[in-house]
Amino acid sequence: MNTDLLKRLCETPGVPGREHRVRDLITKEAEGLFDEIRVDTLGSLICTRKGKGDKPQKVMLLCHMDEIGFLVSHITDKGFIHVDPVGGFDPRNLFSRRVLVCTDDGDFKGVMNAEGKPIHIQSAEERKKMPEPNEFFVDIGHGAATKDMVQVGDFVVMNEPFEEMGEKIVSKALDNRIACWLGLEAVRKLVEAGETHDCELTVAFTAQEEVGLRGAKTAAFGVQPDIGIGVDTTLACDTPGVPEKDRTTVQGKGFGLHLKDGSFIADIDLVREIEALARSKDIAFQRTILARGGQDGAAVQQAASGARAVGIAVGTRYIHTVAEMIDKRDLLAAREILTAFIAAH
Repeated sequence: MNTDLLKRLCETPGVPGREHRVRDLITKEAEGLFDEIRVDTLGSLICTRKGKGDKPQKVMLLCHMDEIGFLVSHITDKGFIHVDPVGGFDPRNLFSRRVLVCTDDGDFKGVMNAEGKPIHIQSAEERKKMPEPNEFFVDIGHGAATKDMVQVGDFVVMNEPFEEMGEKIVSKALDNRIACWLGLEAVRKLVEAGETHDCELTVAFTAQEEVGLRGAKTAAFGVQPDIGIGVDTTLACDTPGVPEKDRTTVQGKGFGLHLKDGSFIADIDLVREIEALARSKDIAFQRTILARGGQDGAAVQQAASGARAVGIAVGTRYIHTVAEMIDKRDLLAAREILTAFIAAH
């Protein structure tokens, strides 16, 4: 398992609209795996392998590159950086975090905290208040000189390391760098095994998913596939304090075959086809439904005249935090089913 690639993907910063570094990394890794690589107008990386015949079936995987983060919105004369979120945050996870402020001229380490008094001098009422994400600020320790180092529009990401813990991997940005890893490694496995496919395969590493599936909409409209697969994380709430009915996935039980969320309903014939393929290849899987949220499969399903769509997901604990956790066995199961599906088409 190429964990070094996943580590590099997770630790490379890239928020919605600022995916350039992630895209550059993927472009280098994609060399030799695809017949054509291009960047579309919105910044998604479109990688295509040719099919057979005059009008081959078009299969598209959508793997978003962006991670949740912030854009710099204001810098005070004393050097405190105010930020505007790009993506959904639970503010309880933002207190006293180490961050990276990314600029055109270099990156600066910093700390994030909420406006207001420290706990030692708060009143009982003040302790009950939960600030909104836009009430947090960043301090890079350079005081007034910060204004000469950082400008409005620079971006901020969490700054935490990638770690392996037995069968688990913990990192920030596993949502959705695991899909970027899968888009590359599923095809790499296909190539190394000498497998062929009849379909025209496009793997789109999409931009701006975390702010409304924006890159997937334009990429899917450009490709207009027959079949679209949204590759993403989903919840694994198999942890204390969550009712069993709300767990979505259980880690170690295989990839998630994603049937529904707040944005789409999967094509049932594709669901059945993937289930049959997984059983024939002895690949562990679990059906998943997410009560809310969305992913790129919804965009491809509705682009142009539409496509049959389904989701392949990896259950992730502590999602949208710096401690996102996946199980390696689930990740490998997702790679196996994607490779098998491509080879079958």
